[in-house]
Amino acid sequence: MDRGVLTSFLLLLAMGLVVLYAASFYNAQDKSGGALSEVISQLQGVALGAAAMIFISRLDYRVFQNPRIYLGLLGLSLVLLALVAIPGIGRMLNGSRRWLKLGPVSFQPSEMAKYAMILFMANALSNPKRDIKKMLTGWLPLFVVPGVMFLLILKQPNLSTAGSIVIVAVVMVMLAGARPLHLGLMGVVGAAVGMAYAWSEPYRRARLLSFTDPFAKLSNEGYQLSQSLLAFGSGGWFGMGLGRGRQKYAFLPYPESDFIFAVVGEDLGFVGCIAVILMFCAFIFFGLRVAMRCPDRFGSLLAGGITAMIGIQCVMNMMVVIGLMPTTGLPLPLFSAGGTSISIIMAAVGILLSISRQSDRPI
Repeated sequence: MDRGVLTSFLLLLAMGLVVLYAASFYNAQDKSGGALSEVISQLQGVALGAAAMIFISRLDYRVFQNPRIYLGLLGLSLVLLALVAIPGIGRMLNGSRRWLKLGPVSFQPSEMAKYAMILFMANALSNPKRDIKKMLTGWLPLFVVPGVMFLLILKQPNLSTAGSIVIVAVVMVMLAGARPLHLGLMGVVGAAVGMAYAWSEPYRRARLLSFTDPFAKLSNEGYQLSQSLLAFGSGGWFGMGLGRGRQKYAFLPYPESDFIFAVVGEDLGFVGCIAVILMFCAFIFFGLRVAMRCPDRFGSLLAGGITAMIGIQCVMNMMVVIGLMPTTGLPLPLFSAGGTSISIIMAAVGILLSISRQSDRPI
């Protein structure tokens, strides 16, 4: 297996657990009485994900070309996303209905939907009968699947996750060899639709504009981003020390989740942020290297899609936390709390490692 992918992934996983403890110990004591409760929950997800990653990494990745497997996962994802939208079945939390609960376990079906979409697109785009150079009869019909996912996730509402699915689908079409002019046209249309949606409701407009001057709206929409920027400012070059930052003490909402990168900035400073970014860059580089070395089109697109999903989610989260994008509910991969999410990511990394075992061609 590719040692670069495995090493960079393990470094990110270890760093994520350390930062998660630093971000969560204060609030965890209030919720459950134990400072380690969030980390223990994350470790349970890591254990499940490790089993899935080891098992999948030993499979031949071409097994995912079996229609019963990838279409089955796609169908299951769409059904679960539809169930989330039904009041009384989908679990409501903080004004959003994004979770399903099975016994003691709550999970977000959108996490599985991301990678089900990637499997579908990799299979469809690698079909030799499909002419990727043609837009209307080539690759555009494939966007029915990510489009349906986008609409179902938008109902939760979760614009960032919905948007990341469409963005990764576009990236995979680009990797497959679509014409830049066609992709540019779709990008313009997509941006116009996104702006129209964001501008259609007053609360969406307020959230869209709050990131431009969060301190002017400190009492409402700009509060979370303002506290995040204060965390980065307090951290300076080298940080206040791991676990010593103050914003996690009930000032910054959800420091263990969407805004965990702000904890990195306050505790470890600018240097710590750069170190985390470089670890993600290394993982993305090695993932794309696996895609380039893969001897077949399906594996190459699958590796590229998995790497793009993790990388795009990472970039979007960091841009939100430092105020370059409107505030959305997108977690930082391998850092933010979420046992189910990390299990699914680790299973996807298992596919990446499986592809790397067959990738023996030099770049």
